[in-house]
Amino acid sequence: MQRRKLAALVAGAALALAPCTSVWSADTFPSKPLRLIVGFAPGGGADALTRIIAEGLSKQLGQQVVVENRPGADGVLAAQAVSSANPDGYTLLMGTNTAMVAAPTLRPKPPYDPFKAFTPISSAGQFSMFLVVPSSLPAKSVSELLALVAAKPGDYNSASSNSASELAMLQLLGEQRKVVNARYKGDMQAMTDLLGGQIHMMFTTGTLAPNFVKEGRIRALVTLQPQRSALLPDVPTGSELGLGKLTITPWAGFFGPPGLPKAVTEKLSQELQNTLKRPEVHAQLVQQGFEGYGMSPAKFAEFFRTQYDAFGATVREHNVKFD
Repeated sequence: MQRRKLAALVAGAALALAPCTSVWSADTFPSKPLRLIVGFAPGGGADALTRIIAEGLSKQLGQQVVVENRPGADGVLAAQAVSSANPDGYTLLMGTNTAMVAAPTLRPKPPYDPFKAFTPISSAGQFSMFLVVPSSLPAKSVSELLALVAAKPGDYNSASSNSASELAMLQLLGEQRKVVNARYKGDMQAMTDLLGGQIHMMFTTGTLAPNFVKEGRIRALVTLQPQRSALLPDVPTGSELGLGKLTITPWAGFFGPPGLPKAVTEKLSQELQNTLKRPEVHAQLVQQGFEGYGMSPAKFAEFFRTQYDAFGATVREHNVKFD
């Protein structure tokens, strides 16, 4: 009799707990602050937009969203921190081309399989990027810049803080790869050296370029966007200049650890999509030269795979080797 009573109690307890698990994942999440990790230093484009979205997401969820910067190793440190985190939805990654595509594509020993090490949640959108040079450089167009490089091979250098900008520069230069590239942990440090004349050219985001262009300290020669940017409407697109070889799309998106529960993934995705539609978030992202848009987990996973395959094809086509 006692055993039957004990069995009945255990069964009742199990039934009572089952709804609680479902309610937690669907309704009570989140119940504490979230961490949003970004693989770039403070002050750059990725950091700026991450903080804008984090503030909007915090209002959307009713919980604090703390931005954590983990620069270095091409974003791998930040990505690995999220990949090894508890899959409860409280640790997320702001992932870009650098960590999610370049590192696993270009390294002889990939640090992870991006399709197994993460859970795609939602896209964040697309960066605007401009090719800029210091105003002291005697080049007022892309053709003039390429002529300078061709005339004095090895005399000029470039800067990059992410794989998209570095690969775009290689595409631009084509066979004239007589430019030494310096890698930085963030756009701000690279821009500082470009303003000082130590760097001659770089692709940078719309976060930094517009103000310096308007002040006359740098020139913007071309944008990687498919259409002219409202931030710098006088800057032509690659297609306008006949530079169809510029195919890199600098994007960002949100990822969680592997094994993230479907209910939590779906809720985060929907709240991120809603965040990107908030008027104040949209307005701030536009000022940063960022086109924000969200996607469902399934659509984002499909987008991610397409971008990964396209990046790899470009690398193979140009026989790119990153040290």
